[in-house]
Amino acid sequence: MPRAPLDLNRAIRELLTDVSVRMHEFSHVQPERILVVAGEARRASRGSVKPLAFAGGKSRDTTGLRKPVVRLHGRRMLYCITLRPLFFRASTPEARIETLLHELFHVSAAFDGTLDASRRHACIGGAFRKRFRPLVRRYLRRCPPEVRAAFAHRGPVRVLQWLERPPAFHVPRPSKNRRRYTEEQLFVSTMEFITKPRKRRPAVH
Repeated sequence: MPRAPLDLNRAIRELLTDVSVRMHEFSHVQPERILVVAGEARRASRGSVKPLAFAGGKSRDTTGLRKPVVRLHGRRMLYCITLRPLFFRASTPEARIETLLHELFHVSAAFDGTLDASRRHACIGGAFRKRFRPLVRRYLRRCPPEVRAAFAHRGPVRVLQWLERPPAFHVPRPSKNRRRYTEEQLFVSTMEFITKPRKRRPAVH
């Protein structure tokens, strides 16, 4: 009998909630203000995070430039994490969790809809892995089995996708850009989780 599709958005929200509680480095994260969608391929990327506001959670900066406002069930979203095909295809549970932590790592400590400039790859350079990997290892040791289990799922998963994706900035041209995006511009699609078993170290005799 085919396995029932996993609600991936719910599984990710539970993971992000657990991360924000167990890891003080991510205690500023508010999972209910993060929208997660499936998106198109982008080279070898497994995921990306998009800031949905200017500093202070504002939709307009000092020059008058605007960002579209994204609301889901009436709540303003401050970040959008886009999961790309490599997240779904031939991945391990640990790699999927690492991808999500990777995107959270870029989020500003103010959690105001901006990214932390000091945590950009271009800023940290070759030291990025040295700073980030210990966080992943520590969380994977603490991650509850019931939270991890969802990312070991094999088979179909249900996940949100954009029906109409908001641009980076709002351009005030009639019929060209919306100022607000809601669940009406999203739909639920079914993707396939192809999960590889975790590589085990050979036993030492």
